[in-house]
Amino acid sequence: MSIQLRGHHLLCLLGFRGMGYSEPFAKNMLEVYEQLWQEPSTLVTIVRGPDDLCGSFPCDQPNHCDSQNVLERDSFIRNHLGLEVGESYPWQQILDQVKSNVQPQHIPEWCATCPWLSYGVCEEGVGRIASGEGLLSPASF
Repeated sequence: MSIQLRGHHLLCLLGFRGMGYSEPFAKNMLEVYEQLWQEPSTLVTIVRGPDDLCGSFPCDQPNHCDSQNVLERDSFIRNHLGLEVGESYPWQQILDQVKSNVQPQHIPEWCATCPWLSYGVCEEGVGRIASGEGLLSPASF
């Protein structure tokens, strides 16, 4: 099984705490999160543009999945982590790249336009990875 993820969602998943744009979106994200939490060897295929999380974005909200701003954020994060579009990596390898290359203070700069930034959960999630704590248990949401 391979999960398709875009660049910025690699960091969004670290801060996932059960919230989402809608109940179906949050449920889908939880399923992906639980898979990665339970099986860090799960392969993640890096994609350009919409991914397995975007597939559940609510149709009654303005869709930003193809916006230039989001595509640029994806590219920046992929490049910063040294990941290539079309390649598959074990989730643990991505976490190792995050641990080596991302700090919590990067999030406000890199994700300045994200509506979830004010919650602080992505900074917290990156901090957990940077300190070696790993993902939070989904049971804690």
